[in-house]
Parts: sequence; structure tokens; C-alpha cells
Amino acid sequence: QVQLVESGGGLVQAGGSLRLSCAASGGTFSNYYMGWFRQAPGKEREFVARIRWSGSNTYYKDSLKGRFTISKDNANNTVYLQMNSLKPEDTAVYYCAARLTTQFAYPYWGQGTQVTVSS
Repeated sequence: QVQLVESGGGLVQAGGSLRLSCAASGGTFSNYYMGWFRQAPGKEREFVARIRWSGSNTYYKDSLKGRFTISKDNANNTVYLQMNSLKPEDTAVYYCAARLTTQFAYPYWGQGTQVTVSS
């Protein structure tokens, strides 16, 4: 069973940076996309970025390009989300998710990590 565990969230001032980590286990991830999503209070969950485990192809929410970077460490089965120039509107619970490249929906989710950006 695939398990995803996020870490790295916290409180940061506007303009600061955070790096989130997602440790993946329980599967062979070469045929997976790993994604980051976020959900702000009172809003729907939204896509942030994804990376293909094999080949490192990446895709981002347009408005986050240039500030957020998704990457991975194959040896440690870990996916990262580097977030720079953070804004108060980036405040949300950030979730790691995984799906096969042949699937459209993400069946595997982590528990989430809170990111709070103060003004």
C-alpha cells in the first residue's frame, strides 16, 4: 500500500521560503506522477505542481511558476516542493499525492502539512 508522509510546513514571514518534503513508500514509483496540492481555509483544494518519477517531467499551476519548484530524490523516494517569495495567500494545508501515469485521479494522499505565511 502506497504511503505518503509530508513534512516541512510551518510559519514563515512573507517573502520567506520553505521546502516541503514527501516521503513515499509501499510502491514502485517509476510509473507514477507525484503531485502537490493545497487547500486554503474555505476554498477548494487546488493543484500546485507535479513531477513524473521517471524522467523528471514537471508541470506547474501557471500562477506559481517561478516561485515554486518541484523536485525528487530517487534514492530516498522523496519529493520536494521548494517555495520561495511566499505570500500570505500561499497559506494552506499542502498535500502530497501519487497516481499512476495511466490514471487521471490521484488515489494516494498524504495527511497534509500546514503552511502559514504571515504578512
